[in-house]
Formats: sequence, structure tokens, C-alpha cells
Amino acid sequence: MGDRRRPSGRGRSAEREFDRLYQAHVGAVAAFALRRASHHDAADVVADCFVVAWRRFEEIPAEPDTRAWLIGVARNVLANQRRGRNRQHRVATKLAATFRSDIPAPVIEHREDLGQVAAALQLLSPADRELLLLVAWDGLTPREIAIATDANVATVRSRLHRARKRLERAGRRRDGEPGDAEVLGGRKLGGVG
Repeated sequence: MGDRRRPSGRGRSAEREFDRLYQAHVGAVAAFALRRASHHDAADVVADCFVVAWRRFEEIPAEPDTRAWLIGVARNVLANQRRGRNRQHRVATKLAATFRSDIPAPVIEHREDLGQVAAALQLLSPADRELLLLVAWDGLTPREIAIATDANVATVRSRLHRARKRLERAGRRRDGEPGDAEVLGGRKLGGVG
């Protein structure tokens, strides 16, 4: 390994030297990464490798050891990517198991109304459906919906009131029976909350 180090500081000469180093070694680093990862991941490895190289510029050994040092950095970046991906997979698996066991099914007071309510909901706009489901299934208040949707509370109350009225009308249109669309997820959708 050469004892010569890169010029210290971040001036123009350091930028020129880094550019030269990049041009000389990007192909080797990319080839290393492409043999071990997908194109997308390899591009990230190359980018991260040269970010590390810029941050640790003064530690990069002089030629002929520069390429080996950069390959070592790319190797570490790739290992970090894999560890991160494995960690994400473990967390996702744990969360999926938690969600399967901890989320209760929506409570429906009148099972026979479920099909009618679902059909009436399909007649509504996606925005109306979302508001009503946030109340009925997620148990959110208008204030909480305002926070979740980044809206004004008064606006949410107004939209919720109109959505409830449209759901009621949609339920009547489907069956000719008023009130069938008032029960959803065990919560009364009649008044403004």
C-alpha cells in the first residue's frame, strides 16, 4: 500500500483530483457492483461508494492502491445494503404477523345490512367513502380526520355531513328502504360527530 495521501482541503485541486480519481475508477467499481447486485442496487452502491470517497478523500491511498480501496468501500456499502434489506424484511414480517393477529374485524351490528351498506358505499365518490370509513372503521373523530388528511376541522365536518347524506340517499336508491345505510362498522353515521 502506498504511503502517499491525497491533497488535504476541499479546494479546486482536491476537486480536480477527485474528478480524475472518479473517471479512472468508476468503471471498476460499477463492474464490481453489477456482478453482485441488480442494476438499480449497483447504481446506489457506486453512488454511495464515491460519496464515502469524497468524505474520506484524505484517507484514500495513492495509486496503485486506490482501486482496491474503492472496491473495499463498495463491498462495505453492498454489505450495508443487504443488512438493511434483511432488517426491513424482519420488521415487515413481524408487523405482518402483528397485523394478522391484532386487528379486529369490523363489528357489524346488523349483518344483513352489510351487503346493502357496501353496495351503497360503492355508489359514493372515493373521497366520501374514505371519510365515512375513517369514522366507521377507524373510529376517527372529525378533528382526527382533519389531522390525518391535513384539512380544516370545519371543512371535514361539512364534507362528512354531506357524505352521510349521500350515503343515506344511495342506500334508499338501492333498496327503496330509508335508513339501511346508517349502520356501518357498528357506528351510527347519522349525526355530525
